[in-house]
Amino acid sequence: MSKDVILDKYARLYEIPNQLALLGHQVECFCLSYQSHDEGAWDESDEHKQFIWHSKSYQGIKKAGVLSYPFLLLQQLKQFQPDIIIAASDIPHIVWGIWCARKLNKPFVADLYDNFEGFGQAKIPFFKSLLRYAVRQAQLVMTTSQPLADLVCQDYRAQGQVLSLPSTVDLQTFGHRNKSDAQKQLGLLPNIQYIGTAGGLYKDKGVEVIYNAWEQIKNEMPNVHLVLAGPFQQDYPPPAGERVHYLGVLPHHEIATLFQALDVGIISILDTPFGRYCFPQKAYEMLACHLPVVVANIGEMNYLFSNTPQALFEAGNAQDLAAKLQQQLNHPAHAQVAIKDWETIIKGIEPVIASLKVHIKS
Repeated sequence: MSKDVILDKYARLYEIPNQLALLGHQVECFCLSYQSHDEGAWDESDEHKQFIWHSKSYQGIKKAGVLSYPFLLLQQLKQFQPDIIIAASDIPHIVWGIWCARKLNKPFVADLYDNFEGFGQAKIPFFKSLLRYAVRQAQLVMTTSQPLADLVCQDYRAQGQVLSLPSTVDLQTFGHRNKSDAQKQLGLLPNIQYIGTAGGLYKDKGVEVIYNAWEQIKNEMPNVHLVLAGPFQQDYPPPAGERVHYLGVLPHHEIATLFQALDVGIISILDTPFGRYCFPQKAYEMLACHLPVVVANIGEMNYLFSNTPQALFEAGNAQDLAAKLQQQLNHPAHAQVAIKDWETIIKGIEPVIASLKVHIKS
């Protein structure tokens, strides 16, 4: 996710263990850095929680040492003696999680924040099979979307309980704000209609259809400007022009300002194995900012916007996207979606996780 889960305290990889700690559980997290971050321990314990992070990084010529990491992880878990092991992040961590849980005879929970079969790792021989085996053996599987939960039940043949647990957002950061104030903060002009998005501006993330739709919008609606933020491929830059505002890569809190400044937000998802099972975080971020949206009719978005069909466009269809953007600009429809905060969500799932604290027969 190009975020440091420990230092950035980012999304569900941070919030699930953090909220469990705040509910009175002793939580320790063990991370492996793929990007040569500093290693060590970070103790976030205070009067409210017992919560420690551990990070291991194999830098430079020591990268081959990653092959021994599962054994180091097992030794650390033996010292900690957890009642329940929860694994997340990617295929290796899910596989290491079930291996350690079996070695220690502990209940195992797999948290799938995306369809990991859509990751590049899945192309490594045996990785996909190992992932499916690990998920199938879990006592509890949490997924980021209902389509992914269905896949885990039907194709993976999960033996444990499977729950859809979409990620939420920081409602202190993403919320309603005066649009003019947000536009002024970003240097945008008044009396203009703004459409746009933030995130990875890559072809494999679906940005091409946005750029193609813009070519139609800019000719038919002269008072509309396009606003974009996020990294992009050097060989596929954002469109140029006086009515295109590229804001670079924004800090997380300024993405909220962008969504508060727009008139319509765009969420483009490709009809791919990854797209069909993901839950784009910016959907909740935009909705929390009370922003009307236009979103590709793929996977979980069909569920989320079932009562706002005018917000859905055919994935990959630039003409349909342009038409839906015009409709939302002229007659904005707000999707009525209740967004719970992390505290509420984890309080709801905690009894299910805690109930796994039973003896697992060897």
